[in-house]
Amino acid sequence: MKFKITLAFVFIMQLLSAQKIENLASLPPMGWNSWNTFEVHINEQLVKEMADKMVSSGMRDAGYTYLVLDDGWMKKDGRDSNGDLIPDPEKFPSGLQNLVDYVHSKGLKFGLYNSAGTQTCAGYPGTRGYEYQDARFYARHGVDFLKYDWCGTEGIQAKEAYTTMSKALAQTGRNIVFSVCEWGDNQPWEWAEPLGHMWRISGDIYPCFDCEHKHPTGWSSWGVLRILNMRENIRKYSGPDGWNDFDMLEVGNGMSAAQDRTHFTMWSMMSSPLFAGNDLRSMSAQTLSILTDRDIIALNQDPLGVQGFKWKTMGEVEIWVKPLAERNFAVAFLNRSTQKQKIEFNWSREIIKDPDFPYQLDLVQNTFRLRNLWKKRNEGSTRAKSVLELEPHDVVVYRLIPEK
Repeated sequence: MKFKITLAFVFIMQLLSAQKIENLASLPPMGWNSWNTFEVHINEQLVKEMADKMVSSGMRDAGYTYLVLDDGWMKKDGRDSNGDLIPDPEKFPSGLQNLVDYVHSKGLKFGLYNSAGTQTCAGYPGTRGYEYQDARFYARHGVDFLKYDWCGTEGIQAKEAYTTMSKALAQTGRNIVFSVCEWGDNQPWEWAEPLGHMWRISGDIYPCFDCEHKHPTGWSSWGVLRILNMRENIRKYSGPDGWNDFDMLEVGNGMSAAQDRTHFTMWSMMSSPLFAGNDLRSMSAQTLSILTDRDIIALNQDPLGVQGFKWKTMGEVEIWVKPLAERNFAVAFLNRSTQKQKIEFNWSREIIKDPDFPYQLDLVQNTFRLRNLWKKRNEGSTRAKSVLELEPHDVVVYRLIPEK
């Protein structure tokens, strides 16, 4: 009897200390999220059409495997008699389980949203006080991903709130990727790695290249460049199973082709999770080609898992570097300005040292072949000088491959 009691005690202590399930996000997660385009205007037919399009367009095969319903999927007027969340029966007349099963039948994974506070950002029931019950609800329905926001959280501490939900998810025994959407206000990169698989570093993104969009209630959304340059010295916290999240993609949501291309390139260079936020049903061939570009996705999904860094600025052009597996490197030239820029870059004079990790790109002693990833062509080697003409807000990105 004493032995049985001891085993029970150990099991209980393991449950109490359980946190995130490991190895669910060894590479940055990829998928589609409903918020950027549809906000709370979501329904069963929309989700099924998006799932169908993720397959037929080739996005699933390119790596976009999570379909995530953001805010607005539940009824606003509380919970059922058991305390469970109620999926909105008008939006989802066939029920949540039917929808999850449909998404899974397409070879995709299903994600939901909630918030750590008493209400979500759009005023739907939050999770505060129901963490373990809601975790069991998600697991029971086969949910694979939870985006957990930070609205309605007055009077509670971020680390403690996300710790509680992390433990609740782990105790279900289901593999659920946990997305910490705390906006970077409480420096989640410093404490979220044991809890979640990704953590937001900023407030919401906005479909502009370089702007701050101020909302009437006093908060701001941010353009691509604002988020890219918002946090310094946090890349050391990002890596396999715990990623700095630069927010969902705005590719296909009104920016120019060059801006979309740069946005997608830099999110990939930063090893950010890649979640499309456009209407997949009506996207152009150009948008699809950007979102499914396998060479750029390969930078994001590189097994080394090292976030890129800004190495140098030449006038209006920033040079970003990302160490890759097999001694490869990616080097991106980003034109921040609204004018065409022309630069000359003498590769063979440069020694680029990673400020946070033990990687060095020694171009004085070593020669690399240059592969222009967007142009899909080889452009000589680092023995020669590169003369680059960058269109406004555009990017040129090379994969550097060691010469044998």
